[in-house]
Amino acid sequence: MYLIFDTETTGLPQDWKAPLTDFNNWPRCVQLAWQIHDKKGQLVTVKNYIIKPEGFDIPYNAEKIHGISTKRAIASGELLTTVLKEFIKDVKGSQFIIGHNIEFDKNIIGCELLRNEMPNLLADVESIDTKDDATDYCSIPGGRAGKYKWPSLTELHDKLFGENFGEAHNASADVEATARCFLELIRLQIIPYSKVGLDTDDFNEYTTINPNPFKLIGLNIEPYQPLEYTDNLEEEIIGADNTSDNLCKNFAHLHVHSQFSILQATTGIEKLVNKAVEMGMPAVGLTDHTNMFGAYKFLQEVSNHPINKDNKEHNIALKAVLGCELNICKNHTDKSTKDYGSQVPFLCKNKKGFYNLSKLSSIGNIDGFYYVPRVDKKIIEQYKEGLIVLTGSLYGIIPNLILNVGEVQAEEEFKWWVDTFGDDFYVEINRHNLDEEIHINKVLISFAKKYNVKIIASNNVYYLNKEDANAHDILLCVKDGEIQSTPKGKGRGYRYGFPNDQFYFKSTKEMLDIFSDLPEAIENISDLLDKIDVFTLDRDVLLPKFNIPNEFIDPTDELNGTKKGENAYLRYLTYNGAQERYKEVTDEIKERIDFELQVIENSGYPGYFLIVQDLIKQARKMNVSVGPGRGSAAGSVVAYCTTITNIDPIKYDLLFERFLNPERVSLPDIDIDFDDEGRGRVIDWVVNKYGQENVAQIITYGTMAAKSSIRDTARVLDLPLFQADRLAKLVPDMTSLNNIFSWDQKKLKENIKNDQISNAKELISLSKGDDLIAETINLARDLEGNLRNIGTHACGVIVTPKPLMNLIPMTRAKDSTLMVTQFDNSVVEDVGLLKMDFLGLRNLTIIKDCQKIIKKLHNIDVDIDNLPLDDIKTFEIFQNAETSGIFQFSSDGMKSHLKHLKPDKFDDLIAMNALYRPGPMEYIPNYIKRKHGVEDISYDLPEMESFLSSTYGITVYQEQVMLLSQKLAGFSKGDADMLRKGMGKKIKAVLDKLKPKFFDGCTVNGYDINIIEKIWNDWESFASYAFNKSHSTCYAMIAYQTAFLKAHYPSELMASLLTNHMNDIKDITYYMEESKRMGVVVLGPEINESFYKFSVNNNGEIRFGLGAVKGVGEGAVEAIVNERKENGNYKSFVDFIQRVDLRSANKRTLESIASAGGFDSFEFKRYEYFSKEDNAPSFLEKMIKFGNKIKDNMNSNQVDIFGDSSENLIQSPIPSNTTQWSSMELLSREKDVVGIYLSGHPLDDYKVEIQNFCNGNLTMLHNLDKIKGKNIRFAGVVTNIEHRETKNGKPFGILHLEDYYSSFSFYLFDKEYINFKAYFTEGWLLYINGKVQKKFYNDDLEFKISSVDLLSEIIDKEVRDIILKIDINDISDILVDKIFNLLDKKKGKHSLIFNLVDHINQYECNSLSRKMKISIDKDFVQDISLFQEVDLRIE
Repeated sequence: MYLIFDTETTGLPQDWKAPLTDFNNWPRCVQLAWQIHDKKGQLVTVKNYIIKPEGFDIPYNAEKIHGISTKRAIASGELLTTVLKEFIKDVKGSQFIIGHNIEFDKNIIGCELLRNEMPNLLADVESIDTKDDATDYCSIPGGRAGKYKWPSLTELHDKLFGENFGEAHNASADVEATARCFLELIRLQIIPYSKVGLDTDDFNEYTTINPNPFKLIGLNIEPYQPLEYTDNLEEEIIGADNTSDNLCKNFAHLHVHSQFSILQATTGIEKLVNKAVEMGMPAVGLTDHTNMFGAYKFLQEVSNHPINKDNKEHNIALKAVLGCELNICKNHTDKSTKDYGSQVPFLCKNKKGFYNLSKLSSIGNIDGFYYVPRVDKKIIEQYKEGLIVLTGSLYGIIPNLILNVGEVQAEEEFKWWVDTFGDDFYVEINRHNLDEEIHINKVLISFAKKYNVKIIASNNVYYLNKEDANAHDILLCVKDGEIQSTPKGKGRGYRYGFPNDQFYFKSTKEMLDIFSDLPEAIENISDLLDKIDVFTLDRDVLLPKFNIPNEFIDPTDELNGTKKGENAYLRYLTYNGAQERYKEVTDEIKERIDFELQVIENSGYPGYFLIVQDLIKQARKMNVSVGPGRGSAAGSVVAYCTTITNIDPIKYDLLFERFLNPERVSLPDIDIDFDDEGRGRVIDWVVNKYGQENVAQIITYGTMAAKSSIRDTARVLDLPLFQADRLAKLVPDMTSLNNIFSWDQKKLKENIKNDQISNAKELISLSKGDDLIAETINLARDLEGNLRNIGTHACGVIVTPKPLMNLIPMTRAKDSTLMVTQFDNSVVEDVGLLKMDFLGLRNLTIIKDCQKIIKKLHNIDVDIDNLPLDDIKTFEIFQNAETSGIFQFSSDGMKSHLKHLKPDKFDDLIAMNALYRPGPMEYIPNYIKRKHGVEDISYDLPEMESFLSSTYGITVYQEQVMLLSQKLAGFSKGDADMLRKGMGKKIKAVLDKLKPKFFDGCTVNGYDINIIEKIWNDWESFASYAFNKSHSTCYAMIAYQTAFLKAHYPSELMASLLTNHMNDIKDITYYMEESKRMGVVVLGPEINESFYKFSVNNNGEIRFGLGAVKGVGEGAVEAIVNERKENGNYKSFVDFIQRVDLRSANKRTLESIASAGGFDSFEFKRYEYFSKEDNAPSFLEKMIKFGNKIKDNMNSNQVDIFGDSSENLIQSPIPSNTTQWSSMELLSREKDVVGIYLSGHPLDDYKVEIQNFCNGNLTMLHNLDKIKGKNIRFAGVVTNIEHRETKNGKPFGILHLEDYYSSFSFYLFDKEYINFKAYFTEGWLLYINGKVQKKFYNDDLEFKISSVDLLSEIIDKEVRDIILKIDINDISDILVDKIFNLLDKKKGKHSLIFNLVDHINQYECNSLSRKMKISIDKDFVQDISLFQEVDLRIE
């Protein structure tokens, strides 16, 4: 007998893997139906029962599916025990039980049996699942792991019978269809007859009786129709006139989500507050999902709004109601079950409530995160004080129970919240025109009446305006990676989306109309708002406690809240340090120290300096390199004396007040540079000292920028990829869609680069269409600026005296063990957190690594912090502009100025560092002329000379403006700093206040008012560009230190530079070229000399680091180097294979080293390592096998009968005969693993041609928009060629080219292929000329080749003139003689032109040699390059 059965239930289990004894997990059975068929397929019996609910009711959503309501089940249902006994009796008489997805139905009935203390007989009965047995037969793609999907009953029925069967969700009807499918699957032998207990004779009889497809028996197959409700909701509530002014003033939106509910809401906080003001609401709420990212900005936006400006705290016009919507689960620490929880909104009554809600959000994000942040009711009980809670939306815990579990359970839950929160628990009534809400609201109102809980009217807000609904839907699709055209719904093939467009910020009138039948829901909002205190999150910064020595502790500090002890200890450290720094502490130094200490004492932050000096001393103890200083902190002599900085502020006229204004108390801000590697160790030390719970990183918010919003929107709207890419590329750099569409023509020209204006205009034009492109652009405008993701601040670290979770909301980061603040960098200090910037500066690592190499090679300790600042060789590096790799001085523009400046003192480097930036750059020629006496140095007033003489009368630094304002106008130090800030940031209010004061002060001091007017105007125009001298001095010092190493230890510095750039192939190429220019030899990797990093040998040659070889890991290098250190160099490849740990140095590692030339010193050629016969292993693979066998035998200590060890008898393999690599293949393989050509580049011999005839390279062809319409000329080597045919039989070719920077494949068709296929030869060096233009069949861009030449022939073909550029200030008799001696040896056919330049006075002229014509070759170029005064150009 076959028993086919099905159930209808109250819902689905929360945990599908839970045991059947977890009665709260498994839903209740409300209908059980079954049929019994004999082995011939004949129907024996049919039974169908609705089950009377006992101790539960049937939830709304379940009733919607199967139509069985609690009322119907009570009226016509049978007792569960009666039905179970009947069912079990039939099961016992059956050989098999059958169902579609039978495990679910077995679990439902099994759980019911156990509930009723009956044995679960179903666990022991053999079952058959039509879903499983028909999966391959239906062959529906899209299953997990590439398999077929399980078919639904409808899909199986349709496949078998070609008839549409809509699953009725009536157990009787579903049994009918399942039985038909099961019997047919047997007939068709899709289910083997042996599996269902039939033998061959039985099956033959089965098919004889049932020769045709089975028919439906014709039983009840319709779902039950819901009974009509007789309850009238309106009878249960008291009607009232809702037009009173009081009601109009009462309503406020409290359940509101902003853009900080990442990719779930489009509401901006500023717009939200403005909307609430515009609608005259008394308050506005913010309840973002699981986080409080926007809390501070929301409170600030409300309190600072003009409507609240003149109102006192207790009589404000708009009140901020801060909250958060948390996911409430059963157990937030249980991560074995996908319990996402239910969404419950909480509101803060007061500051205590904020701290508690902050703690709940933090716990949810850190401890409770499992797919989503979660908390549980136990935690809520612990942190409930100061909180108001609402029942929430459809996804709230109580509404969810009403819909999906039952009203009995919902009421139990309701009582818990009433008991826990009392009158701070409110029933939230939502009306978004959803059927579910009608039912939920009816039940909630009945609960509210029963337990005397107030109801409030609400609209769950996710976007501001009704018309924003589509943009919001797009955002949801972006979040889930869906296409908008996918239908909304649950399950595969559907996507999540809101049911309608009613989730917007509705006006008071709209809400009054919606709740006209429920006026108390509006009135009660006032009751709730009266409980909300106005509070701010601003506070003074909390410094971690710094333990000072006992002798400095002042007992009155704790009583009075003073910091006498900390101030005394800081004074002690400062004066001790001053003795070491200055040897003699003069009155001037003492006065400066006392002034700074007094300002620090007044600021109340001596502990800050103690903390910073402590961690910097610790960093140095840990051998972490610390920068000389950064920013304005270098202006503090206290910082210098306590070793926080290494720059003497008195020596360089650096100002403390630039760092800490004596008249405005503010937290000092000391940014610290550490070497890259050491930064992490310093942070670890801070964590260990102050506690993991007191240290965190800072969050960053990633927003949808213009281009990304277009790409995201295009993907959701299914706009073709090439069109999306084109639209994104039309967006000008560094601007927003909002700006582009709001600017007029004049503003567009002012703010957008000339070559991108046409793109912006085209974008605007396209947006005015009525096609998908226009829709994409306009929806992207709506989405621009929405939060897309979160990250962590690159250098910011928070340190506090108490656990951060007690102060602000915290979250987690995937890539960090530290907590992360929910507030970003713009907020953390305002809420009282100490932020410290620990920056990783690669240049410090470069210097540190260089020092290590010097120590190892020469046993010299270079004291980098105490170098002589007048070293001639170091200044020659700057004077000759040999500054590649020198921090802040390596750009081509800077090099050009250095050649003419000829810096010979440290002040010049400080000035150039400050001047070389947009704005002040125009003063560099004047600075150079004045330094060399070409231009007179003048001062508007003689008194200005003392502060401007070091910069030759040019105002370069902000500090100069500050000092001069004090000297000329008698400004205080505080006013001088305010002037600097006002001018630098063009703050009109500050300038308007200080200008009269400056003029009055100057007048009192007797200065000419006209001259003062000029000085003020000069300052106003230049001060916005003037630079912070403190910062410039610090970074000039790092530049000087690097240059010193380059001058005295060139190989060592270049090795360090190469090591610290070995992950960037462009940088490697750059520094390899620089090494070559310097005459420093860079050798390829070598197994007996290379380390992980680049190193220097005893000959001063740089040896390539194995770590820079692709596929070679640090562990492999460590194994190779350690073995080499312990047992000496490797004598041969056989020796290497026998000795090295082949588990670390695996096949890929060895192949990479061989390709890079690392084994070139051994007996085999590179190609031999890869040699093999047919499908046999390669020689390298054989050697690895050989090495492993040797090691195995050594470990087993085996010997032969003559006493020899067995490993001596194992013969090493030999390479197979194979073709030697061509030089091009060797170079290509080398480049594959190293990224560059080490043994040489095919283009190396053609530098002259490339420099003089090429205006581009292959990298440019990867971004055609930037070179649209331009003629591009470049050189490359042919690395591969392909001759092919199209589908139509037409020939075409693919030419693969490579240069120093990139590679590119050119597809040549028709005439192009015919004209240029002669150049399709691997290894040829080509010179290609072409233009970027639109394709003839669409608007896409392509590079169209116009000509191809051999690079070797280009000089004779193209060269007309050879130009030698010389600055007239560099001309001497010796130089002239040298040049003409060289030219005399190179007579030829090309014209010679001298380009004479006066860089200082900025003019030039050309002089053609009428008698001399010369030839050009590689030797000539090399010889002429030896003259530093001469630049060669060819035309």
